[in-house]
Amino acid sequence: MNSSKKYPSCFGVLESVFPREKNGLRNTPESCFACLHKTACLKTSLGGPDGLKIKEEIVERSYKSGRIGFFERWSRKKEISREIRKMKKNKIRRRS
Repeated sequence: MNSSKKYPSCFGVLESVFPREKNGLRNTPESCFACLHKTACLKTSLGGPDGLKIKEEIVERSYKSGRIGFFERWSRKKEISREIRKMKKNKIRRRS
């Protein structure tokens, strides 16, 4: 059994598989619904630093709508920032 999988060129590219629409929200394009790899693709794209930036967007929207306060926003953004730095640091180590 061949374990290597052939993925489309858009696989895991956040702006292709989960683009921001005119209203500022993100949505999966219709063309992705027919793809066999859609679940793995979205998980891959959201699992990287770009996915953490989406979490940051959610925190900002929550703050602006009044669902969370200043300190909650600050705490969440700091944690996301730490995770992004950690991912980048691990990525650099793997290259070495």
